[in-house]
Amino acid sequence: MTNRAYNFNAGPAALPLEVLQQAQQEFIDYAGTGMSIMEMSHRSSVFEGVNDGAQALLRELFGIPSQYKVLFLQGGASTQFAMIPMNLLTPGKSAAFVHTGSWAEKAYKEAKLIGETAIAATSEADKFNRIPALSDIRLPDNAAYLHITSNETIEGTQFAAYPDTGDVTLIGDMSSDILSRPVDVGKFGMIYAGAQKNLGPSGVTIVIVREDLVESSPKSLPTMLRYDTHVKNNSLYNTPPSFSVYLVGLMLQWIKDKGGVAAMEQFNRDKTKLIYDAIDQSGGYYRGFADTASRSLMNITFRLGSEALEKQFVKESEQHGFVGLKGHRSVGGLRASTYNAVPFESCKALAEFMGDFAKRNG
Repeated sequence: MTNRAYNFNAGPAALPLEVLQQAQQEFIDYAGTGMSIMEMSHRSSVFEGVNDGAQALLRELFGIPSQYKVLFLQGGASTQFAMIPMNLLTPGKSAAFVHTGSWAEKAYKEAKLIGETAIAATSEADKFNRIPALSDIRLPDNAAYLHITSNETIEGTQFAAYPDTGDVTLIGDMSSDILSRPVDVGKFGMIYAGAQKNLGPSGVTIVIVREDLVESSPKSLPTMLRYDTHVKNNSLYNTPPSFSVYLVGLMLQWIKDKGGVAAMEQFNRDKTKLIYDAIDQSGGYYRGFADTASRSLMNITFRLGSEALEKQFVKESEQHGFVGLKGHRSVGGLRASTYNAVPFESCKALAEFMGDFAKRNG
């Protein structure tokens, strides 16, 4: 296809053309069943194979240890903001947070509705343009867990390394950078991610959780909000988002075919460097929002000299086939989301457009 948009949407976001084409080919008749994935029972052996296959691929690619369970849930990461403290924040304990911006704040506010909370570190004084130094993190003595947002899509910042929390459980919201780089899963008690930014379409949320944490799910919680419910039923307690799970499986296979997560990290570094270079070499025409040491490989945030010029940039970019470059409504500016599936060619085209725009409007 030659008419594909240069898709820099923050989510739902770009999917590989190869994945979309395979889904198109299998849409009406999956594996000779005479049915679409969307039509068949989630209790069927065919769909169980799809479900189990996606779990196995995720384990392989992400190096998930055997003592962790993989779940495919609904409700997005936003439901996990509440589900985590409901399951893991016991009386007398405190949920600690590294406050890095918009998504960390949402998670923190939900936990406050459930129990005691604490801010272990924050970069609010710098308008969240950086990730706090790991040495600045101060855990309360009664911490049940420490929650981090590994990548802030709105501010465009990302943890370069993760804190060592010792005996305190580390929980990571990786909705916008899961499988973009290798991670030592064993450092975490739980990792969760909405799939729609970096690992598939909207509708399914991946949860990777250590078995001992699942065992503590309070029996007083509603059935659907207990992790042990979904572990015992292999994510099939109720009707799952079957087509989304299927597409996550295709996306995982695509990452494997590209060389795995380490190769994906290098690919992401190569393509985002084009855009960051366009910012840094513009003589101040473009101004990156995030501190250099905290720059995200997934969301590149930058500003121009005026809001009027930023509106002109967005308008002209859309005329050239670019989509999704307007910054989030809460912070303004410009943003290019460069998730796993965004092609190198799209980033190259954006860097060239940025250079041309600066020449014409400098």
